[in-house]
Amino acid sequence: MPHKTFLAFILPSLIVMLLFVALPIASVVYQSLFIEHEQIMTEVENCGPFGCTVERRVDSQAMEALRSEQPAGRFNGLGTYFNSGHLAFERIGQIWDRTETWGDFIDQVMNLPFYKALIFTLAYTFIVTPCVIVLGFFIALGVNAIPGLIKGPVIFFSLLPMIVTPLIGSLVLYWMIDSRGIIGSALQVIFNDPTLSLKASPTLTWVTLFVYGIWHSAPFAFVVFYAGLQGVPRDTMESAMVDGASRWERVRFVTIPYLLPLATFIALMQLMDNFRVFEPIVGFSAEANATSLSYLIYSDLRGSDSPLFASAAATSVLTTIGVIILLMPVLIRTWRDFNRKA
Repeated sequence: MPHKTFLAFILPSLIVMLLFVALPIASVVYQSLFIEHEQIMTEVENCGPFGCTVERRVDSQAMEALRSEQPAGRFNGLGTYFNSGHLAFERIGQIWDRTETWGDFIDQVMNLPFYKALIFTLAYTFIVTPCVIVLGFFIALGVNAIPGLIKGPVIFFSLLPMIVTPLIGSLVLYWMIDSRGIIGSALQVIFNDPTLSLKASPTLTWVTLFVYGIWHSAPFAFVVFYAGLQGVPRDTMESAMVDGASRWERVRFVTIPYLLPLATFIALMQLMDNFRVFEPIVGFSAEANATSLSYLIYSDLRGSDSPLFASAAATSVLTTIGVIILLMPVLIRTWRDFNRKA
């Protein structure tokens, strides 16, 4: 293909990516280098029947003039990335100096806001992603083996978790695990403990979020694998049957190798999606026991009287870097496989 033709073909996509991907990311990186202006205070004297008092108030006119002059805020460089709300290098050094054991050091570091959110985000990603792939694969195998008469209804009910909006789905499960819900009350009866609550325990909260993540995302893996199963070569499968291969051997040596590229695709999508986990935490009101990097961004923008744009931008950049690091091994393997085939 001539270079001019190729350029004309790809130019619209490049322009769209530049406008809606590259520029917003550059804007976020730029915003992360600035912090909010310090409030300019002024003294106002109020006089009444019983004397005069002096009050300190924010000088709104001076603040407006300052924001007009410096709309991005005060330049802070990488200070936001290193403060106590993010990487907290100075705070970690202080913890290291006063702790005597590795266990105490790790416990205190993991209680820092950013690292606490990072641990849950990584745990959610590395537990939910493989479980989704495995569960979706076995659901696809099961649905592919059932008679055609009932296959349609089974596929429909298998897709329901993906059809339900994530926030609505998490709210439904939240009500079910409540002490008055069907799951919460059943567990109290089973364990004979009227005080048992899935919401009160950090461990049980994490497990509940993991279960919800698997339940919600497994239909996506099922759809992809089921579509791939329709393309498995029948000749190869029949040859394996003639050679006496069992069902498991046919799955292991024929089906799985054929579906490996789809598994890579699902892994890429799930890694990106799970690392940005947010809706379940809001739906379960689980922020006391589990917070994610995306929830930190939400807290910075909505959790205070004045939005902390610099803090939210810094967390966004760190989240993007985290996603890139997670995807690198899969992308490198895919690139090597592509070059090997070429």
